[in-house]
Amino acid sequence: MDEKKKVKRDEVNAMGYHDREHTKNVRDWKEVFDYLVQNQTEIPASHEADDKELRTLTNQWPQYPTDFRETLEEYAREVEKLAYKLLELIFLSLGLPANKFNHCFKDQSSMVRLNYYPPCPFPHLALRVGKHKDAGAIIVLAQDDVGGLEVTRKSDGEWIPVKPTPDAYIINVGDIVQVWNNDKYESVEHRVVVNSEKERFSIPFFFFPAHHVMVKPVEELVHEKNSAKYREYNWGKFFANRNRSDFNKRNVENIQIYHFRISE
Repeated sequence: MDEKKKVKRDEVNAMGYHDREHTKNVRDWKEVFDYLVQNQTEIPASHEADDKELRTLTNQWPQYPTDFRETLEEYAREVEKLAYKLLELIFLSLGLPANKFNHCFKDQSSMVRLNYYPPCPFPHLALRVGKHKDAGAIIVLAQDDVGGLEVTRKSDGEWIPVKPTPDAYIINVGDIVQVWNNDKYESVEHRVVVNSEKERFSIPFFFFPAHHVMVKPVEELVHEKNSAKYREYNWGKFFANRNRSDFNKRNVENIQIYHFRISE
């Protein structure tokens, strides 16, 4: 724990370690370590800040284990390649150039999260990961064999457990891809439930574009019979709003893409 506290995140720099004991006013039942694919990145100081008012996020690496940083940086580079390939396949399926949005990730804000969920003797009293949709483009999730991830079945709203498959990733389409393709592929609502007997590990990779990227439906997919369903928004300010809300555990709803939905 002493080593973990040396790389503890704060409100200014969201990268590093945080746990259930140090989360303000909420009984989070997990420990987390976040790091960027690029060792440093910039995002808007807040969702209300001027476009030139930026703050820097920087990775914090513990001294021990000695190979921790090298191992995780290599992992991030390899999963990043997979994310690019998945993005290209999505746009090919829509009849668009495979690399249409690759330039958006030149100065990406992508990150990896290490999640550790200890056994919880009173799961009904703990906050695991509540229902939500991921804000980024694509999420590549590695998890152990314990399970705990659940997704909403669209037909009836029931929560369906996602059974772990050995040596396989779970791929989530995020909000950005949903907006880009104007609801052709939808971001999936999901949650995590804690286990009363077993610990659980998971490693999501969040494929995020650069802070200056403006997100809106692709022009080639918008026409008379398929009008644009979302107003344009800035990814960096969207992320900054989410980031501050998550850190402070505010009793308000996180910003969502439906806040940018165009009324029909």
